[in-house]
Amino acid sequence: MRHKGYMAEIEVDENAGLLHGRVLHIRDMVTFEAETIGDLKIAFKDSVEDYLDFCRKRGEKPEKPFSGRILLRLSPEDHARVAQAAEGQGMSANAWLVRQVKVGLSRARVSI
Repeated sequence: MRHKGYMAEIEVDENAGLLHGRVLHIRDMVTFEAETIGDLKIAFKDSVEDYLDFCRKRGEKPEKPFSGRILLRLSPEDHARVAQAAEGQGMSANAWLVRQVKVGLSRARVSI
């Protein structure tokens, strides 16, 4: 499930007849539960909204699951090769790397 960029992990508690969920990829603990899938979707959205409201009231920035920034460490030689490849195509190194990642993800058939 997804809501406003947040994703959830779901577990089934057969003994209690409940579905439990938690928001992934943030340090803050945001959980929810329900008895049906429909109610679970609503509980997830409500929990995300409650988390955002809680942060807003405290004057804090809510954690985002993914910022869109990745720290990438390369050897100096590979860094130079990236710069040369990007320059050869009239692109910045960042734009060139973004394109390469997109190509790799499409080949891997990874989507969210």
